[in-house]
Amino acid sequence: MNKKKKVITITSVILALVIGISLFVTLILGTSQGELPEDKVFGFRKKPENAIRVMSFNIRCTNVGIRFTKARTPDVVATVLKGMPDSMGVQEATPKWMKILTEELGDYYTWVGEGRDGNDKGEYSAIFYLKDKYNLIDSGTFWLSETPDTPSKAWDAAFNRICTWAILENKETGEKYIHMNSHFDHKGEEARSQSIKMIVEKSKEYEDIPAVFTADMNVREGSDNYKEIAENSIFKDTKHTAKNADIYVTYHDRYPEKEDAKVIDYCFANEGFEAINYGVVTESPSEYYVSDHFPLYTDLKFVKDLDFNLSIGDFDASISLKDGIDIDIDF
Repeated sequence: MNKKKKVITITSVILALVIGISLFVTLILGTSQGELPEDKVFGFRKKPENAIRVMSFNIRCTNVGIRFTKARTPDVVATVLKGMPDSMGVQEATPKWMKILTEELGDYYTWVGEGRDGNDKGEYSAIFYLKDKYNLIDSGTFWLSETPDTPSKAWDAAFNRICTWAILENKETGEKYIHMNSHFDHKGEEARSQSIKMIVEKSKEYEDIPAVFTADMNVREGSDNYKEIAENSIFKDTKHTAKNADIYVTYHDRYPEKEDAKVIDYCFANEGFEAINYGVVTESPSEYYVSDHFPLYTDLKFVKDLDFNLSIGDFDASISLKDGIDIDIDF
């Protein structure tokens, strides 16, 4: 009798362990994922002629559920190559990720940037760009702190945070633009506010050329930090200025329909660009989410200035074309 009881007890313990392990994998590591509504499955729109495509992609430093870097690599790479952005700002790109992306995207892209802990240490906010289409005119990385030239953090930030920038020139047309990319601190509200000020100040150094800013800002749309850049700077959110927009959350952690899913990733542009498309790419090459963030993109056209004078007898006209037509006529 005692022997039978012991066998039942051991069996119960083993069963409990199996159930416990299964629950751990499911609830802690996350084998499951939420379904995406059919009307929220967005891919890439066709890029308009003479437009550039700029992409922002938080690729997640490690795992999404139980899918780690190696398992997610094919989906991340396939997504980038399907969109084929002219330039792309990445966030949470560890040295391991940078090595992978350099190898997998190297036929088309090269990149600029450095790790947030200096040189090749820590996460990158690198900028990838089409190497056969663009010349790199200038680039750099600065720290979002009171000592921007050295690896550092400031205010209430939990980690070192950086902004990487690149000035790109189209080899055929000579058109130039500056792409700035960053990943703001997830805890420090003052750090986020000061980071915005630093990025806006940096952009003023290049007021004469079109500019884009991509970021995981770790701030919700409509918050005070968001308004600092969207309403009180040279940058406008292309989600709201584009002619066509697929609007959805950008951070989802595998459950995009839950209340804690939110918009914290952005593509901004200054008045040197006209935004044609804005998209949140929810479509995946596989049955799994590519990252815990959806990549997003904007298609932009350069705004061209056209100024000329026309004189016929006593009639003089000065015409300026930029975001409309301004005509000054003297008789």
